[in-house]
Amino acid sequence: MERTLVLLKPDCVQRRLMGRVLTRFEDKGLNVIAMKMLQVTPELAKQHYAEHVEKPFYSGLEAFITASPILAMVLEGLDVIQVVRNMLGATSGLKADAGTIRGDFSSSRQMNLVHASDGPESATREIDLYFETGEVLAYEPTLTPWFKAADE
Repeated sequence: MERTLVLLKPDCVQRRLMGRVLTRFEDKGLNVIAMKMLQVTPELAKQHYAEHVEKPFYSGLEAFITASPILAMVLEGLDVIQVVRNMLGATSGLKADAGTIRGDFSSSRQMNLVHASDGPESATREIDLYFETGEVLAYEPTLTPWFKAADE
């Protein structure tokens, strides 16, 4: 099973879309194995977005991600990184297809509701930024046989 970090960003929290977004992940059969609400500090933002700190747009990005609480979660499932990214749609809500989370709920490039890891290495790094080992609680849902074949 693969894992990914998902952040429901300040715009998602403020617009009260957390439950609707979480429901989509659960409906897809993805397993939520960690979740917590937190306030991103400037220090955490700098760690998370380390590759962007020196770029001209970083100050706006930091101001946005620290403006309100977020909901951080770890999802687990088959090919979960790509599955979640497909569910989110294009980064810009203006370009995201209808039926995707951003396509249905966002009409902005920056106010795009959700962050998801873009690969296995970043998933591991990002999960470690937001969760301690004891906070990630992997388990096997009793419904698993109804979501995937035994050999998957």
